[in-house]
Amino acid sequence: MAARKRAANRYYSGPPSDHFDGTLFFNPDGKPPGRFLDLLKWQLNGERSKWPPASPSPFPRAKPVPRIDGRALQVTMVGHSTLLIQTAGLNILTDPVWSERASPFSFAGPKRFNPPGIAFESLPPIDLVLVSHNHYDHLDLATLKRLKAMHDPLVVTPLGNDTIIGSAVPGMRLSTHDWGGKVGVGHGVVIHLEPAHHWSARGGRDRRMALWASFVLETHAGNIYFAGDTGFHDGINYRLMAQKHGGFRFAILPIGAYEPRWFMEPQHQNPQEAVQGMKLCNAAYAAGCHWGTFQLTDEPIDEPPEKLNLALDDNGIPRERFRALRPGEVWTIPEIERR
Repeated sequence: MAARKRAANRYYSGPPSDHFDGTLFFNPDGKPPGRFLDLLKWQLNGERSKWPPASPSPFPRAKPVPRIDGRALQVTMVGHSTLLIQTAGLNILTDPVWSERASPFSFAGPKRFNPPGIAFESLPPIDLVLVSHNHYDHLDLATLKRLKAMHDPLVVTPLGNDTIIGSAVPGMRLSTHDWGGKVGVGHGVVIHLEPAHHWSARGGRDRRMALWASFVLETHAGNIYFAGDTGFHDGINYRLMAQKHGGFRFAILPIGAYEPRWFMEPQHQNPQEAVQGMKLCNAAYAAGCHWGTFQLTDEPIDEPPEKLNLALDDNGIPRERFRALRPGEVWTIPEIERR
């Protein structure tokens, strides 16, 4: 028994499960986030790399077409974990962040090193938004308010995040699910919510009160996997995805915010682990995200793509199959043989 009674969960109330103890969510057979003293040890280690004042993308801002139909699949990098997926007549955004900072404050916190790869006004009609968890670099309420006003998309998100979004963005259409849940969104597309090895918090008193997740998009163009934000977790979740869904035409996998490993390893995989994840989940093509836009950890800004290429070479995987996308970069994903 804890010496002090835990605060009630402010976001979600439901029965215990293999990843919810009745108050807090957790990673089954996994590792919890670091303690406050560990955070201080990291912040005071003096090993934080100096990033340049800005890191503009070599690609111009993209102007996506309104719709892409059939089995064609096109993705456009906006920045960090925000990508536009266009297929089957649907326009889908992952973890949309157009704000200048990934922070609860407009004047402090991680600031963008490059502008979004699509100007907000140039977005095509947005049908669907996937929000993987509630950290500020993934759940940006200011952006969701803008999306509600201009596009009124459906937001699919794991348990508890609906409370956060719904209270800040009245009338936003929300579809909230546990791991293993699924929802049909039209055009023959089904969204599955699946495990990720991570955690959640908006402040110091709500740790693990909302769930985190990855997403599988089951489409006529093939399966798409958005891993959200995740540690490698011995590849357990990647193996589960291959077993459950049979493989993927395309995967979006995080490759950044991984140093120092003693602190970040449970929650952020590194590029070498991302390549292993690509292999384990049986993805034909993959895009690296979660790097180069916000400085969250210690590694240099250009290290993730360099280490990604080395890991691909070491595993005999052609570099064109797993690309560290930059803002504004557009990629038409090749078709693969139907399964």
